[in-house]
Amino acid sequence: MNSQHDDVIAVDSAVPAEVSELDKKSRREKIYTRAIEGRFQRLRLYTGWPLLLGYFLLPWLMWDGREAILFDLPARKFHILSLTLWPQDLILLAFILIIAAFTLFTVTALWGRLWCGYTCPQTVWTAIFMYIEQRFEGSRNQRIKLDQEPMSWRKLRKKTLKHCGWGLVAAFTGLTFVSYFVPARQLLPDLLTFSADLGAASFVLLFSAATYLNAGYLREKVCTDMCPYARFQSVMFDKNTLVVTYDTDRGEPRGSRKRFASKESHQGDCIDCELCVQVCPTGIDIRDGLQYECIGCALCIDACDSVMEKMGSPKGLVGYASENALAGQKTTGIPPKILGYIAALLVMLALFTSSLFNRSLVDISVSRDRGQLYLPAAGGLIDNVFEIRVTNRSDEVATYRIEAVGITGASILGEESITVLGGELFELGVRLRADPSNLPFPGTPVLFRAVSIHHEAIYAEAESRFIRPAL
Repeated sequence: MNSQHDDVIAVDSAVPAEVSELDKKSRREKIYTRAIEGRFQRLRLYTGWPLLLGYFLLPWLMWDGREAILFDLPARKFHILSLTLWPQDLILLAFILIIAAFTLFTVTALWGRLWCGYTCPQTVWTAIFMYIEQRFEGSRNQRIKLDQEPMSWRKLRKKTLKHCGWGLVAAFTGLTFVSYFVPARQLLPDLLTFSADLGAASFVLLFSAATYLNAGYLREKVCTDMCPYARFQSVMFDKNTLVVTYDTDRGEPRGSRKRFASKESHQGDCIDCELCVQVCPTGIDIRDGLQYECIGCALCIDACDSVMEKMGSPKGLVGYASENALAGQKTTGIPPKILGYIAALLVMLALFTSSLFNRSLVDISVSRDRGQLYLPAAGGLIDNVFEIRVTNRSDEVATYRIEAVGITGASILGEESITVLGGELFELGVRLRADPSNLPFPGTPVLFRAVSIHHEAIYAEAESRFIRPAL
């Protein structure tokens, strides 16, 4: 997303050294990042843009007459393409979260903070906001000088255009987020005509403000002070984890030299240009070693590679490497920890798939009539009244047969089959009649079952009690 270039060799003498360092009060100053391009930044574009486009476009895609992805909270239904999840399917949500966690653990153990550097929403949206800032306020040097200038029409114009750009992206982000819960084709016209529901409008405003604040002002503070992942990532790292590192043996001692000039025997490849510091979004110096603030975005790698190329030195002074690789040790086989993560991930995927395809598409619940325990009937028989609620969790109309199992000779009086629309709940009052001689207990268990007439394998059951008078 960066399109502007600064001199990649000369040290920025116009910028105080403490711009991106901690001052005496341990307060981080504003970080002015330098724009840079390179192979890893192109890779970030290839990974970030598909996710970004998917986020903004999915609420507008239609699937079977509704949004492709819609979390309908009032109806308590989550629509994901052709799949509809109900509150009874919360176990599937738990599996999804566990799978995501183990996937993150596996990726982190192998490639470090790959998620943070390439696909994290905070990283992607911050990059967008930084691009807008660079377009309206200029390069790193120009932005620093602009902030140091007294207020003028030129400064006001640049700042206003920047904040308008930020506000537009933030508003579109907030609108899109709420569109996953309220249909976008309904929400947008309602907002434009000031007729939107107060709750929906409030959440659009809330998430727009949060995006504006996080990506525009907090930026690296979200990664270093608010995100817990930076704090516990080291638990998943080992000596084989790929992280952004500085090759100290090759780079030290640092010192400036002319382009393509031969190095003195005691001098390293690092020319101490500090470009790796100036491009870092969290303001750290990768030459100080691995730090929890590093998000693995590889900006410093591209910056250093561009310098090494112009200096006539090999690339890779700053690059992705493991501790064992830097020490010259070769790794054979897959570490046991990675095998454990992969095994747990496969088990979770198997359980999720099994639960997804074996879940029942009909749900039944039964409650007794609280007005009277039992009713006497002709011939010395006993009646109990139940209220049955059948939910059709499919998207098609279905007909179910109501059965009572567990009491010999018990019969259902009245209608025994019901038709339920897709995604609807049907309530039915049922009178069950039984012979007291077939009831061994004052409260005999009875099992009610709703069986699909067209697909006998689709059924649900719920237990209740048939009450008789004491003998």
